[in-house]
Amino acid sequence: MTQGVLQFPSMKDRCSPEEWQARIDLAACYRLVDLYGMSDMMANHISVRVPGEETFLINPYGMMYEEITASCLIKVDLAGNVLSKPDFGTLGYGINKAGYVIHSAVHEARPEVGCVIHTHSWASMAVSALDCGLLPITQTAMRFLKIGYHEYEGVVLNDNEKESLVRDLGQGEAVILRNHGALVVGRTAGETFNWTHRLELACRSQIAAMSCNTKLRAVPQHVMEETWNNYQPGTRRPYGLMEWPALLRKLDRLDPSYRT
Repeated sequence: MTQGVLQFPSMKDRCSPEEWQARIDLAACYRLVDLYGMSDMMANHISVRVPGEETFLINPYGMMYEEITASCLIKVDLAGNVLSKPDFGTLGYGINKAGYVIHSAVHEARPEVGCVIHTHSWASMAVSALDCGLLPITQTAMRFLKIGYHEYEGVVLNDNEKESLVRDLGQGEAVILRNHGALVVGRTAGETFNWTHRLELACRSQIAAMSCNTKLRAVPQHVMEETWNNYQPGTRRPYGLMEWPALLRKLDRLDPSYRT
């Protein structure tokens, strides 16, 4: 550690080019979730599937999101076996049990999913505790017109919860974890961050509107359905395709150390 910064030997020469790129994208995702106010100190987790493998990368439990780099990430298989990680010395960092249960469940059930983001943002937690759930009162919220809901069963430490979690996510891109937060999936880190950012905006705008204590403006069902359809795969360009390179440039201007 140098001046409060943890430093690790580069993993670039110890993995495939595809894995290294996945590491860079995942580290960037952690930094961006923190930058946009959706992190919970060292709690929560984001994972990225290693291309061509039944493995995924996840954060070491104990590091802040703003500290995550490509080389500090831990590689695990779907059974939870740690395949590679840096030497954390006396810190002894490993993976969060709840993180493994949640992310392994999704990666095993949805092989097309390349990235999973779980957040405890104040807005998603607030909406998760509302009986009405996420209301389609804004265009952004209408993207999630058919969002799933997963009932709270306690801290996710038991493999038995995998089945219900996967069922409630279905084939969608997001699920509200009741009394907990949110879970978002996508084909790439860029796509998943885009969905997560939009869900966060939808939750924040709902809490703001409901706080005004006045009648909410309703939108006809057929208009909501048409709006939802306009955001589905095949209707428009994939999410994150345009945004991700710009977001990486933003990070590079602020602090390019995520790439190390």
